[in-house]
Amino acid sequence: SGLRNHTPMAKQKIKKVRKNVVRGVAHVKATGNNTIVTITDTNGETLAWDSAGTIGFKGARKSTPFAATRAGEQVGQKVRKMGVTEVEVIVKGTG
Repeated sequence: SGLRNHTPMAKQKIKKVRKNVVRGVAHVKATGNNTIVTITDTNGETLAWDSAGTIGFKGARKSTPFAATRAGEQVGQKVRKMGVTEVEVIVKGTG
């Protein structure tokens, strides 16, 4: 029977890509250890996000302003492909 070498199929992660969103809201959460930048549409649904940690900064370098800038640039490039041209910024946390 063909069940001997059966490997379960990998679950596919369905990523919904939104297009034609013009206005976005950038939520910047600055903590002592990391900075997370999330861009949502006007309803509050997340379009893209990045943090200093996901870009590759580790340890003390994650909490630097340079790492936060790079995270902002990265997430900006992502939403630019979705058509976002206008962003309102909301900052939370320290830093």
